[in-house]
Amino acid sequence: MAVKQRLSVYLDADMMAQLEKLASKERAAKSSIAEAAIISFLTADDADRWEAAVTRRLDRLTRSVDRLERDLEFSVEALALYVRAWLTATPPLPEGTQPAAQAKGRERYESFIEALGRRMAKGQRLTKEISEEFQSETAGEIS
Repeated sequence: MAVKQRLSVYLDADMMAQLEKLASKERAAKSSIAEAAIISFLTADDADRWEAAVTRRLDRLTRSVDRLERDLEFSVEALALYVRAWLTATPPLPEGTQPAAQAKGRERYESFIEALGRRMAKGQRLTKEISEEFQSETAGEIS
């Protein structure tokens, strides 16, 4: 146990009455309450820094979630437009050609998955490409 040193503190009458009331209510020594208050006061900067760091991190996470939400909304809309266009433009197949068409569809799907895997491995993103194209078009209009 650490050796404690004596400190004399002068409080106004109202503050002393509040301290005595709290000490009585908590059944604690006035000096322990004063010590806890001083510790809290002296370590407030650490708590403020911690709170600021957490707030900054939460702000970054919020921005990341907002970007993810925007990208997901973009992806869903793009897929919906494609499916609608495909469904309206693709005529039904005659009965005898369906097995060949299904085989060709599987082959195209495998090719699509391979291309998607290559793009993902390289870090290429369609949203980034579209954003860059849009920015260059917008810059061309401004010039």
